[in-house]
Amino acid sequence: MAEGELKLLGTWASVWACRVRLALHLKGLSYEYVEEEIFSNKSELLLKSNPVHKKVPVLIHNGKPVCESRIIVEYIDEAFPAIGPSILPADPYDRAVARFWAAYIDDKLEAEWVRAYRGETEEEKREGRKQMFVAVENLEAAFKELSKGKPFFGGDTTGYLDVMLGGLLSWQLGSEALCGVELYDAARTPLLSAWAQRFGALDAAKAVLPDVGRVVEFAKMRRAQIAAAAEAAAAVATKN
Repeated sequence: MAEGELKLLGTWASVWACRVRLALHLKGLSYEYVEEEIFSNKSELLLKSNPVHKKVPVLIHNGKPVCESRIIVEYIDEAFPAIGPSILPADPYDRAVARFWAAYIDDKLEAEWVRAYRGETEEEKREGRKQMFVAVENLEAAFKELSKGKPFFGGDTTGYLDVMLGGLLSWQLGSEALCGVELYDAARTPLLSAWAQRFGALDAAKAVLPDVGRVVEFAKMRRAQIAAAAEAAAAVATKN
């Protein structure tokens, strides 16, 4: 791999890979994108580059792999400080606050969204929806405080939290079809609802984020495959 060359291993439907691609686009960095077949035929390069989790995304820079989307986005910002706009806040305290909310997006909002979408029982799905809305309301308050009346979490321009939440946007906008509820409701969370529209209109978002309808169809297909596999496993266990 040539000096300074970037290669990203990802898959089109991965929100985590979308985060990294958004960061690369916002920084104006050129890179090679490799689409991985993560459900059927993971490449040797992926298995070698991320032997612990064997998952995308993986950014390979000068032959060295960097894994996990939050870590990769921070790496991109730190490795290329003179190229494009800064993604992380300059102030150490502001960086710490941004990292807190990034972890909250993954550990609370995304986790509860998955429970609402893929819960095994209706009760589990209902609880997932309930906790998901608690998380969204907390993020609404965080946006009000951090944006200070400006268009993005990062202020006048997109920043770290915009990338963290923006990578999830296509799946989140499919929430009504997948979870039975609209995630960003203009009446309940007007600031995030307006933010989602602004972010989706960015050139980087248009270049990176997958079509919502395609995501919904893919998600329904995967849910059916997972359910069929579980039924088959249960049938085998019953026979044994």
